[in-house]
Amino acid sequence: MTADLHADQIQGFFDFPVDHIYASSIFLPYLRDLNLENMSIAAPDMGGAKRANAYSRILGCPLIICHKSREKANVVGSMTAIGDVEGKNIVIIDDMIDTAGTITKAADMLLERGAISVRALATHAVLSGPAYERIAKSALQEVIISDTIPISNDPGLDMSKIKVLSVADIFADVIDKVYNYKSISTSFIF
Repeated sequence: MTADLHADQIQGFFDFPVDHIYASSIFLPYLRDLNLENMSIAAPDMGGAKRANAYSRILGCPLIICHKSREKANVVGSMTAIGDVEGKNIVIIDDMIDTAGTITKAADMLLERGAISVRALATHAVLSGPAYERIAKSALQEVIISDTIPISNDPGLDMSKIKVLSVADIFADVIDKVYNYKSISTSFIF
């Protein structure tokens, strides 16, 4: 079992059956409970547009796509938005956050273009290098992640903007269904 593969095609490279679980089943209720007016979903780049579009469709809100150019690996050059940003509470959806360069630049750009607030959501929080500091100093109101990767327990890091949601119940449910020869199709939202 795995959660939110970076590309669906990866599932085909295993030599044994793999169940691809989507963390959207924990993220969607959380986003609904935020009850944000004028919410829009944003993809941080063209590669994340399919994932963001799925959230946008399910939540019934507009989609924004951030277009970025990279100077080199993990360094974002310029960024622009495709879609209506003004007056929106935006949630950037991605599969992972590594150095947090993309999401923090996207948040700055979206706020400059008139967004009311910006949050980020990602299944896998790699949070390497300057990620914690970037998030703490960023314009992001909140960063919502799952616990597929343990986050640092360093008390010196500012994690006040980070909200961790557990995928344990999803995995437990799917393991139980597989063990008891039940269908797991109801465990998937995407």
